[in-house]
Amino acid sequence: MITSQDIKAAAKRLGADIVGIGSIDRWSTAPSQMDPKQIMPNAKSIIAMGFRVLRGSLRGIEEGTFFSNYSSMGYGGITYLYMPMTVINLSKMIEDEGYEAIPMGHQSDWRAIDNNGYLRDQYSRPVAPGKACPDIMISMRIAGFLCGLGEIGYSKMLLTPEFGPRVRVGIIITELELEPDPIIEPGTLCNRCMACVRECPGGCIPADRTIKTNVGGYDLEWADIDMTKCDQTFIGAAPVAEGETGDYLPDSDKFKPAPFSPFYHKPRNLYNTGKAICGAAGCTRACMTSLERRGVLKNKFANPFRPAGTKPWRLDWSEGAIAEDQPAPYTCAYDGLDSPNTKTKTETD
Repeated sequence: MITSQDIKAAAKRLGADIVGIGSIDRWSTAPSQMDPKQIMPNAKSIIAMGFRVLRGSLRGIEEGTFFSNYSSMGYGGITYLYMPMTVINLSKMIEDEGYEAIPMGHQSDWRAIDNNGYLRDQYSRPVAPGKACPDIMISMRIAGFLCGLGEIGYSKMLLTPEFGPRVRVGIIITELELEPDPIIEPGTLCNRCMACVRECPGGCIPADRTIKTNVGGYDLEWADIDMTKCDQTFIGAAPVAEGETGDYLPDSDKFKPAPFSPFYHKPRNLYNTGKAICGAAGCTRACMTSLERRGVLKNKFANPFRPAGTKPWRLDWSEGAIAEDQPAPYTCAYDGLDSPNTKTKTETD
């Protein structure tokens, strides 16, 4: 019989950084649209795997010079390439033992509920009484909590002892009964420092409005995040003022570049959902910086992510500031004659 230790060792060989297991009874209070037993009625266990977002993938956004790496390597690449390979191959191992397994990465593009948890209007219908609307969405962060990977912080992010919020989660739902891991007590890592609130550039995380719920017998509380603002902030968009028009988004004149976006227009998505122009400024970078300064994370570094006293950069998008900082016509030195490496061509060149 395959054991929990076998599963964990295989998951790490296949690419997971951390692995935890939860018994299906921990999901007994899950709403119908997020209930794993709606997908697999005979499920006995859920395996949660954490995949670290490399701290280096956040470096370019922190410096304001290289944005695509986080959305590709730290976001979309993990979600759509790296994580699926791990959960698929581990599911094969389980099914070779005669137990069904459902591999689930972080994808939930067909989910029937919106970002606020409400059913999408005229999207899908239950196929029979008592069935949820397709598609079910399992909360990966809650799964990480119920499988013992970490706790839910004030920002609603999963905080792990190894990487803090710098982790993405994939799961496997299986009929195989496995020994579960203990749940990490809420408050172990998150001390309500409110760095996430202060540094979310869109003001999406309120300090005075929370959601309380009971999950797996534990009382949890997190910020009642403004998901509309979060969606705009995520892509680097700022609403225009009255009387203004903007062209940051191709299908709307209601948005302009936010002070935390260096782009005149939103860049194309990377791997479908990779478009994190804000670089998770509050919920990840600020939180991680706070946790590292407290010395509570296991993943240690020689240098601090953000030296003490450093303030996040911001751009002035006024016409005067643009003209001063980037006079037209702008050319890269390597492409023009101003480059110190450029030589005059001769007939022999």
